[in-house]
Amino acid sequence: QVQLMESGGGLVQAGGSLRLSCAVSGSIMSFKAMAWYRQAPGKRRELVAGIHSDGITDYADSVKGRFTISRDSAKNTVTLRMNSLKYEDTAVYYCASINGTGNVRLGQGTQVTVSS
Repeated sequence: QVQLMESGGGLVQAGGSLRLSCAVSGSIMSFKAMAWYRQAPGKRRELVAGIHSDGITDYADSVKGRFTISRDSAKNTVTLRMNSLKYEDTAVYYCASINGTGNVRLGQGTQVTVSS
């Protein structure tokens, strides 16, 4: 099965930036989409951003204009650039692969903490 390994999380002040990376053990182009989810304490996991196999991207309303998802098919990596971070962006961020039947596989996650 595909393995997903996130990196790049950490502590940042509000207004700052972070870049999350996801290394994928297989070809990211074999999936219907790649995505980033997040889960804050006491909250449900939510979809933050996704990039479909045709390159179309989707974003949660709360991050539009601040976050950018991209991919490198040669390196099999997916990146989430996060700018203008807010306290409410604090969460564990998970990289995800989504296959043709809609199955979602998550990595182990990386913690992002934004101090106010």
